[in-house]
Amino acid sequence: MNYLNGLYAKMVNTLEGWKNDERGSQTLEWIGIAAVVVIVVGLVSTAFGTLKIGETVVEKFETFLENIGSGS
Repeated sequence: MNYLNGLYAKMVNTLEGWKNDERGSQTLEWIGIAAVVVIVVGLVSTAFGTLKIGETVVEKFETFLENIGSGS
């Protein structure tokens, strides 16, 4: 019985160590952020590539940049 208690205690300690081990969690967070960025870039490129909205936004932005120096 002592042998089983010892194995149980060793198993619990090992599992607790694995549970408390946070190595790699920051990597997973960065991968999640990168995935969101890739999705957003894909959506924006699709919107600018196939819809007239993209052309309108680019025209408005160019007009805005031209008007910065003119004082209007």
